[in-house]
Amino acid sequence: MAGRLLLRGMLAGIVAACLAFLFARVFGEPQVNLAIGYEAAMDAAAGEPPEVELVSRAVQATAGLLTAAVMYGAAYGGVFALVFAAAYGRIGRFSPRMLAMLLAAGGFVAVVLVPDLKYPANPPGVGNHETIGLRTMAYFEMVVFSICALIMAVLAGRQLAARLGNWNASLCGGVAFVVLAGLLQWALPTVNEVPDNFPAQVLWHFREAALGMQLVLWGSMGFGFGLLAERVLGRSTALRHYG
Repeated sequence: MAGRLLLRGMLAGIVAACLAFLFARVFGEPQVNLAIGYEAAMDAAAGEPPEVELVSRAVQATAGLLTAAVMYGAAYGGVFALVFAAAYGRIGRFSPRMLAMLLAAGGFVAVVLVPDLKYPANPPGVGNHETIGLRTMAYFEMVVFSICALIMAVLAGRQLAARLGNWNASLCGGVAFVVLAGLLQWALPTVNEVPDNFPAQVLWHFREAALGMQLVLWGSMGFGFGLLAERVLGRSTALRHYG
């Protein structure tokens, strides 16, 4: 069962990644081009020679972006399927489709939204090369801690459900997650390396596109995997019933 779900999770992740790639091509790439133009203008003004492109910009924006998105989607889809298999029947009496959408929403909030509120995506030309290690470490710490906070909130909600009811317990779990996420964002270091003269509109639209790409990925992955998992689990239930 887990193997079949894993394959379908990877398939759903790849399809979702292709949709996210199309979104990025339409909404994200124009902002990247503007940011690269700004960076080139700043380098020229400082008298620095242009950087040599090891991979052409055309390849980066097409085959390179698609390849990265597909690999990202397949990996996330596989992990998503394993989490679904572990959660199915254990955190509530949800249908496969509903559970997949709830997990996708939780994954988007914990893996994308909460970390991005502290460390939003930046276009080319933003960020100091000397602090890339610090920024990368802080971002992944935020992701890991955010996932842990979500798990703790879900477990707390389950423990309170018998005494407070499902609705009130869900509200308490949600409040606990918000408090924990807020404490994590306060505790981790703040990084703000946006140049004063960087175009604010380009920065804002780039971050919108980056967040939108993740929303398309997680939403379509949850929806697609829910449909596939429903067929697998429905067929398995029928075999057990009549076998």
